[in-house]
Amino acid sequence: MGENGLLIIGSSQAGVQLAVSSRALGYAAPVTLLGDENHRPYQRPPLSKDFLQDKITKESLIFRSQEFWDEHRITVVKGERVDKIDVTPDGTGTAWSASGRAFPFDRLALTVGARARRLEVPGADLDGVLYLRNADDALDLKARTPGAGRVVVIGGGFIGIEAAASLHSLGKRVTLLEFADRLVARAVGAETSRFILDHHRRAGIDIRLGSAVDEIVGHDGKVRAVRVGGEEIAADIVLVGVGVIPNTELAEAMGLRCDDGIVVDRHAVASDGTTLAVGDCANLPNPVPGSPAGGRVRFESVNHAIEHAKVAAHALVGRQEEYAGIPWFWSNQGDLKLQIAGLSSGYDRSVVRSPADPLKHSVLYYRGDRLIAADCVNVPLDFMAVKQALSRGVSLPPDAVADPGAPLKSLLAEATAPDEGNPSS
Repeated sequence: MGENGLLIIGSSQAGVQLAVSSRALGYAAPVTLLGDENHRPYQRPPLSKDFLQDKITKESLIFRSQEFWDEHRITVVKGERVDKIDVTPDGTGTAWSASGRAFPFDRLALTVGARARRLEVPGADLDGVLYLRNADDALDLKARTPGAGRVVVIGGGFIGIEAAASLHSLGKRVTLLEFADRLVARAVGAETSRFILDHHRRAGIDIRLGSAVDEIVGHDGKVRAVRVGGEEIAADIVLVGVGVIPNTELAEAMGLRCDDGIVVDRHAVASDGTTLAVGDCANLPNPVPGSPAGGRVRFESVNHAIEHAKVAAHALVGRQEEYAGIPWFWSNQGDLKLQIAGLSSGYDRSVVRSPADPLKHSVLYYRGDRLIAADCVNVPLDFMAVKQALSRGVSLPPDAVADPGAPLKSLLAEATAPDEGNPSS
C-alpha cells in the first residue's frame, strides 16, 4: 500500500460514501476527497424542496462535521477543479487542478457525477434563466424567488416537478412546460404520470404537455417571457430541468471507455482495470435480478450512489463484492411522496391499486408472471412490500394485488421464491 493512498475526485454522495466505506473496510492509506465547489460536501436532493422552501438551513445540507473527517483521517479539499490526470499502467499517478496543485495517488476514484443539460434555444443565456443542480444554483434561485411572481419551469422530470411544487407553495404563479406527452416518462408508467399530472393541476400549477419552447424572450438582458407555439408566457424566472449529462471528460482524456457514462464492471472498476468510477457518472451492468444479459444502466439516485460506493470500497481493499441490490428512488412533490422500487422498463402488464384516498396511488409492474417494479405515491407500506418481494426474488399474484384493501405485506408473507418451496433444490 503506497503512501499517497486513494484520491477521490468529486465530493458527491458517492464520493463521501466511498471515503467512509473504505475506512470501515480497513483501508489504512491516506484518503483525499476533492471537490471543485467552494462548499463542504453536501446533500443535493433537498435543494429543490426543503432548502428552497426555507424549511432547512445551509448547515443542514452538510454531510459530516470536520471532526468526523479528522477522526477518520480523510482530507477534504474544496474549490479545486481537476483538469488533467497522469496515470501509469499500475494505476498510480497524479491529478492536476486548474490552480496548478498536484494530487498524487496510488488509486484513483472518479465520483464526478453529472451536470445539468443546457437548453439550446434563443435567449437561453438571459439573466434569470436558471438551473438547479448544485448549491450555488440553489442559492441563486432562492435569492431571486422573493422578487418573482411568475415562474416558468421547463422540464417535467423529478427536478422540474419538485421545484414547481415548491415554488407554487411559496405563492408563485407557476407554469410547467414538458416536451413529451406525459410527466416523468423515463421513470414511471403512464398511470402514475396521469396521477401526478392531475394532482398538480388541481393544486393550481399550469402544466402543459407537448410543449416545445421556441424562444426565451428578454428585455434589457433579463428574461421576460417564454414563447411556445406563438404564445408568450410571462416569466420573472425561467427554471430549466431537462436532464443531465454524465461528466466523462476526465475519463475520456485518460482513455477510459465511456458510453452514457464511464463504463465499469460489476465491481465499479473502469476499463483500465484500476480506476474506480461510482455513482451518477458510471455506466454499469444492470444489477437487477432477472434482467436481460448484457444490459447496462446508469442510475441517478442517492441509494444507488451509496450502494455502488460500497461495492467500489470492497474492490479497493481487494474483495470481489458485486452490486446486486434492488434500485429504488423517491421524489417529494408537495403533498406527494413518490417511491419507486425496481425498474419498470420492459413491463407487459401493470396492475393499479386504487385506494379511496385521492392522495394515494400504487401501480405494480410485471414481465410475464414476474413482479419487476412498483410506483407508490403516499403508500409506503406498498413500497416496502414490493421492495422486499424484489429482494427475495418472489412475485405477488396480480389478481390479488388489484384489491386495494389487500395488504401487500400479507401477500408477501404467503409468497415463496422459486426454490423456497423445494427443500431439495
